[in-house]
Amino acid sequence: MHRHAGALVLCGLLAWGAAGCGSTATPAAGPSARALPTSAASTAIPSLPAPTASPPAPSISLPSISIPPLPTFTAGSGPVVGGDVSWPQCPKGMGIAQKRAEGAPMPLGSARFVVLGLTNGPGFVANPCLADQLAWVKQRHLLVSAYSVISAPYGDVLTRYGGTGPYDASTKAGRLGNVGYQEALFNVGTMRAVGLQTPFVWLDVEPVTGFDWPSGKPGDTAANAAVIKGAARGYQEQGYQVGVYSIESLWKRVVGDLRLGLPEWRPAGGTGRAEAVRRCAGDWMFQGGAAVLGQWVAQGRDQDVTCPGQAPYLSLWFHQT
Repeated sequence: MHRHAGALVLCGLLAWGAAGCGSTATPAAGPSARALPTSAASTAIPSLPAPTASPPAPSISLPSISIPPLPTFTAGSGPVVGGDVSWPQCPKGMGIAQKRAEGAPMPLGSARFVVLGLTNGPGFVANPCLADQLAWVKQRHLLVSAYSVISAPYGDVLTRYGGTGPYDASTKAGRLGNVGYQEALFNVGTMRAVGLQTPFVWLDVEPVTGFDWPSGKPGDTAANAAVIKGAARGYQEQGYQVGVYSIESLWKRVVGDLRLGLPEWRPAGGTGRAEAVRRCAGDWMFQGGAAVLGQWVAQGRDQDVTCPGQAPYLSLWFHQT
């Protein structure tokens, strides 16, 4: 995976307190541990850097989001576990040349929620099996949310998208902001096309192999920050709340000291669930927001858990399928 500060800060989230979070054993893989069926044929997508998707419309009407009652999770019910998937879980070989799917397994049977990735790596290229992954989630009546990898302009992206959006296209920062804004609109269109409803989208901010963020030169992180801020604005203006998936070292490498005050989803790699929960603490904050989810990798899967005290607020981030 995963500025106008006043417009971006979700003040209510920052006030939530933290409570203890007990660790439970991870159950054995059930039927949901299988990779997606291969009914979705492997589709050859033209190699980048020239994306084949047509530019999204400058504006997209506000999505109709109906959120039925979620399962009741109280402060005393403990953490809620889930997983996240994207193009690696598509049938093997699908996707663009730089990001071929691996046929990786879907979440464990213990998962109560799934965060679906919207892109096939960089921006402006959709997850090639998002519809099948959403169907998998719906068949199990799980909670669903979404995340999108945000990437720097590549190929002719800046030329194609930099002139359309809310920012001044006569400046470099404005063109970059418009690119981020259009990345968000492209992903909103992707969600609408497959019927994915969610009140919330996570911005995945980290280096993207093969589509690297500029780094090492004065002004690079400020330029990258313009893209991220544009993406956040794009989602918010379409009615979605926004959070950030990252970790301090990656965040600073891409955008420096940018502070958005948005909810945070923090990865712990292969260090385990206990470490993922430990990273919910304030000393792991990277852009001024409250920790909502922790992530770790085990059994070939990205696994996730709600941070202490956050389980009762799942309706803020997930839609009940």
